[in-house]
Amino acid sequence: MSDAARRTSHGRASDVVRGYAHKDAAAVEEALAGLDADGWIEVYALLSGLLRSTISIMELTGRHWKPDDLVRRSDDIAAAAPPHYEFAMAEAARAWAAGDESAMRALSHRDIPGAAHMTAVGITVLGVALWGRDRFLDVIEEFHAAADALTDDPWPGT
Repeated sequence: MSDAARRTSHGRASDVVRGYAHKDAAAVEEALAGLDADGWIEVYALLSGLLRSTISIMELTGRHWKPDDLVRRSDDIAAAAPPHYEFAMAEAARAWAAGDESAMRALSHRDIPGAAHMTAVGITVLGVALWGRDRFLDVIEEFHAAADALTDDPWPGT
């Protein structure tokens, strides 16, 4: 991916999810390097929307996962996270699997970078469970292409 595409918030959001899907800590770090406070908020907002969409698609398909599978997948994918977030993500995944979303909400209110990482891991876990890794990566490419199209011409036909 070009540096120009990576500098957009949607490019960074796509890149960090791809990094987690490949379990590539260097790619995860590179995708989010140099963000200022506003950039973190923007990337987190994009990832939050993508997570909601992924959850909705999963619900519509009737696909479900077992809590222990979710935790195992989260642990595996979160290994690519910065070390200071890996444990927090593992704990939040365990709490979420048990029906307690408070750990995720608490992190998002006090640490936007941590919340962005946790959200990217969540998207990756659910996306891989839903589509498999290769098809999920195709979905992320479609998201990025759609975001590029909207950015290039936010009001088509005007």
